[in-house]
Amino acid sequence: MDLILWRHADAEDGVPDDARKLTAKGEKQAQQVGLWLKSHLPEGARILVSPARRAQQTASALGREYETSKEVGTGASVVSVMAAAGWPDAKGAVVVVGHQPTLGRIAAVLLSGAEADWSVKKGGVWWFSNRLREDETQTVLRAAMSPEFL
Repeated sequence: MDLILWRHADAEDGVPDDARKLTAKGEKQAQQVGLWLKSHLPEGARILVSPARRAQQTASALGREYETSKEVGTGASVVSVMAAAGWPDAKGAVVVVGHQPTLGRIAAVLLSGAEADWSVKKGGVWWFSNRLREDETQTVLRAAMSPEFL
């Protein structure tokens, strides 16, 4: 399984939180990362998106159909996001378009085995794979990309 964590791009400040929209910078970030993902994502990848407007706008840059899921929304837990994605047993690739601090905490769990407050930059992507090698399940970080490098 591949699990791709994509933090929403730069958004305006304001309330209510779920209504905040992308800034011009955020729209550019979403387009840059969306193009990169389009060229790397396998067909049939499942895309789970927070109901927050900024996450919906970010995901739209992919130009693919996606599912809106409150399980990956603002305030989601590591457990709810992992369960929604089906990690580590789902087949294929799953993209989660969500929020901090949850995405950073998931990255910490996957790479260190313990939840910690790691930072995923706005618009950033962390791509993980799960594999079996010599009867041992392993998590591999395949890519970590920030919009400014695209």
